[in-house]
Amino acid sequence: MAGEFGNPEVIEEDVDILLIGGGMACCGAGYEIMRWIDAAKGAGTDISVKLVDKAAMDRSGAVAQGLSAINTYIGTEQDPADYARMVSNDLMGITRDDLTYDLGRHVDESVHLFEEWGLPIWKTDENGERHDGSKGLPPLAEGGKPVRSGKWQIMINGESYKWIVAEAAKKALGVDNIEERIFIVKLINDKNDPSRVAGAIGFSTRDHKVVIYKFKACLLAAGGCVNLFRPRSVGEGQGRAWYPVWNAGSTYAMAAEAGAELTLMENRFVPTRFKDGYGPVGAWFLLFKAKATNAYGENYMERNAEMLNDYPPYGQAAVPASCLRNHLMLKEMKEGRGPIYMDTVTALATLRESLSPREVKHLEAEAWEDFLDMCIGQCGIWVGENIEPEKKNSELMPTEPYLLGSHSGCCGIWVSGPTDVGAPTEETEAGVPDHLPSGWNWGYRSMTTVSGLFTAGDGVGASGHKFSSGSHAEGRLCAKSMVKYVMDNQDYQPEFAESVDDLVAEIYQPVKTFLEHKDYTTAIDINPHYITPKMLQFRLQKIMDEYVAGVATYYNTNGHMLDVAEEKLGMLKEDAVKMRANDLHELLRAWENYHRILTAEAHMKHIQFRKESRYPGFYYRTDYNLVDEENWHCFVNSVYDKETKQWTCFKRAHVDLVDKSKLFK
Repeated sequence: MAGEFGNPEVIEEDVDILLIGGGMACCGAGYEIMRWIDAAKGAGTDISVKLVDKAAMDRSGAVAQGLSAINTYIGTEQDPADYARMVSNDLMGITRDDLTYDLGRHVDESVHLFEEWGLPIWKTDENGERHDGSKGLPPLAEGGKPVRSGKWQIMINGESYKWIVAEAAKKALGVDNIEERIFIVKLINDKNDPSRVAGAIGFSTRDHKVVIYKFKACLLAAGGCVNLFRPRSVGEGQGRAWYPVWNAGSTYAMAAEAGAELTLMENRFVPTRFKDGYGPVGAWFLLFKAKATNAYGENYMERNAEMLNDYPPYGQAAVPASCLRNHLMLKEMKEGRGPIYMDTVTALATLRESLSPREVKHLEAEAWEDFLDMCIGQCGIWVGENIEPEKKNSELMPTEPYLLGSHSGCCGIWVSGPTDVGAPTEETEAGVPDHLPSGWNWGYRSMTTVSGLFTAGDGVGASGHKFSSGSHAEGRLCAKSMVKYVMDNQDYQPEFAESVDDLVAEIYQPVKTFLEHKDYTTAIDINPHYITPKMLQFRLQKIMDEYVAGVATYYNTNGHMLDVAEEKLGMLKEDAVKMRANDLHELLRAWENYHRILTAEAHMKHIQFRKESRYPGFYYRTDYNLVDEENWHCFVNSVYDKETKQWTCFKRAHVDLVDKSKLFK
């Protein structure tokens, strides 16, 4: 029978492997997995796979609007060890070299695939002149020279980037194995083995139905977390984040509830962006060679260079860590030398002196296209404020914090790494809970500490700077691992720890709350028996902003403020049980809030536990305002107990697997 609001149709499906998400990571897995499934079939094992996405794959995830550059391409100029060094330094010395090195040796293949599928990549000709992707120069795989906008970045014509990558995944998987507009909200542990994942439940955002999947393995790659903190741009600007506003921490929250070990959840990314529109700055800094200045036209990186000496060795690298660049900018703002500007006028004038008229015209078009590809709202700001970048400079501003693991951040889930790069197999720190594995590889590549649960992209912690190409490559690595896992566990029959009726009731509780109490008041949004998802999100953002180092306090917090946050989040969780959903859209927003609250709690708990300020410029603990290399050069990890609703934080030892001294010569 067809479902109705408050009484959904319940659909149960069995599949061997479930891919959760439609972004770059799951597109990588979706493309890659069929060749391994075919190989398994040749060995006598039939394996079924399905991809389920909350949105629609063509425009799902962080690359939804498009992109002007691929930020991770190793090429012939560097090697994977150089990449691992860069990632480590940018994240203040604490990353997993095994994961970054492994990604570095696989990522270029994804980029070559993108070009093969039709993505136009800028090239330089034999005279060193730049051309966009329409010129017909040799592909990268055959020795074509990309236009580098930085040491790791290459320029593309990327307005259809996601479309192209999704098309390849859809063709490989087959449309019958893809379900869009289904929001997975909860993983289900195995009845006989709680350390194993057995299924997932979600609901349609279009029809009145709940879908339950039973599986042997799944890839959880539903992005990072945005709109956790009160945004700088309020009202209409709240949806203008450069990073996808629909990423609600679902990856972290669902993994934590399933029992997976999280890592570095204290880390956050606070990007400097064009003010009010959140437009990206990378192309301006790297391709156009623009400088950021204070209101007096001074280069604050040069003016405040001495401050970098407070944070050895990370301030001494050729490119100081991202957070430290913010740290220098914040000094200018706090001391009254703002606003901060991107000097677009000088940059474009300088380029005119060295480039041909054709190249200049091309670059000026790119100045606009950079936003049209990635953040259309910024073009609206420029038009509305009469800004022509060759005539008038634009303001810059650090944004509210985001939690992610694939951009310039490294929070996420602790995963098993490769076995061939010398990663530690024992743990030297005390305090790791007994049930967790020791060392950095305990099973299948990219599997979490929960058996059968894999992750990629923003889900993988302690290895930032993957960006789009790296997330795709990580998805491809997962595909192979998951097929191997299923082949090794052919006799496993998943059984749910919870009853289907109880699961469905939990998913639809906000709807039930609304239907029971909606007639109590004449104003439908004002009711003592429920709270709207929008109002609950405002409360969450206010707590995080004011107590957990948001923009309101210039990213400052301390132990006392974190205690207040803990108390307020506890009360918020109590009230969240009373969230209402008056339609499927509000049910979506309600479940996004549940995921954000758990992610917020993890973030707060980790900052509370780490008694130092590891990422100055991203956050400061004013009671421990130093980088303490002696006591805190380590991973801070955690596990969540969904029965007691308690977090346990602990240290894991950090080890360098590649020589970092090369950064500082």
